Amino acid sequence: MLPLDGITVLDFSTLLPGPLATLFLSEAGARVIKVERPGGGDMMRQFGQAEFDLLNAGKDSIALDLKDPAALERLRPLIEKADILVEQFRPGTMNRLGLGYEAVKAIRPDVIYCSINGYGSNGAYASVPGHDLTYAAEAGLLGLTTGADGAPVVPWALVADVGGGTYPLLVNLLMALLKRQRTGEGERIEVAMFDGLLVFASWALAERMEKGTWPAPNGHAASGASPRYRVYPTADGRHLAVACAEPKFWETFCRLIALPADLASSEDWPAVIEAVAERIARRTSTEWTAVFDGQEVCCAVVRTPEEAITGTLARDRGFAPAADGSLTLPLPLAPSLRRDARAPAPTVGQSNEAIFGSLTQG
Repeated sequence: MLPLDGITVLDFSTLLPGPLATLFLSEAGARVIKVERPGGGDMMRQFGQAEFDLLNAGKDSIALDLKDPAALERLRPLIEKADILVEQFRPGTMNRLGLGYEAVKAIRPDVIYCSINGYGSNGAYASVPGHDLTYAAEAGLLGLTTGADGAPVVPWALVADVGGGTYPLLVNLLMALLKRQRTGEGERIEVAMFDGLLVFASWALAERMEKGTWPAPNGHAASGASPRYRVYPTADGRHLAVACAEPKFWETFCRLIALPADLASSEDWPAVIEAVAERIARRTSTEWTAVFDGQEVCCAVVRTPEEAITGTLARDRGFAPAADGSLTLPLPLAPSLRRDARAPAPTVGQSNEAIFGSLTQG
């Protein structure tokens, strides 16, 4: 038995944050019914079908024009059975469609109603549109790390969507399920991605509290200012990520690269960085891998995505490609809490006949 067996989720979300959250729920046993626009469906299908398939495997899809006055009545039987509703529109949109929290609660009193948006439903920013990069800019994260030209670096990791949206939603949602199990009460949950991103700036907030000043770009030990926590180029054009934050790791690292003791203990960070960089640049990434093999130094060669997903670590963790080369999105769920296999992602409206037909017959 999976932890969410018997739970039904109505998923109105699109693109990444909501669909990734409901993929977790589906993997844990929930039935996820994805509500899509007739024709094109979720916009992610146009942005990248492969990414849509990764995020929506194993879900049902119904196609329904939510602007049609009859849409609510068609959805009513599904709302009556839905334990969880997830939506990702701008604040106020679901109310205008007749599907706001109060309307849904009137149909299913113990529903757990989850909204993901950028800035919350109150305040001057409530209706302002945005995407991952927008929220990272507003939250100050882009200002903490810059390139050689001083300009902020566009992060590959979608920290707002996943770290500020998906994961906070899952935490709140699962706590709400536990509360409902104990009290019988539903819950209204709103996750603003801006809020979730502020957690990622904990180092900056702590420095402000301790020193009374905010860190400059790349000016904190956690953003590359320290020689102990930095990326260094190797002789073959690759890079070595050094994360020797603890003294014992730093001592071992300095011994292995033959850094003199006076530099190893120096607080003159620029001078130490220069000395470490000069030594790391003498050898290739393969040579450094051999030097650090079996040593406790917290160093790693910066891998390409291909190397990461096809390497030994991914195989050991069970995330490697299948024998036919196909990939699934790795989810950090304990094996006993997730399905053994995922069904393919649905086509737009694939489940219309099965779901609406069964409701009509019922």
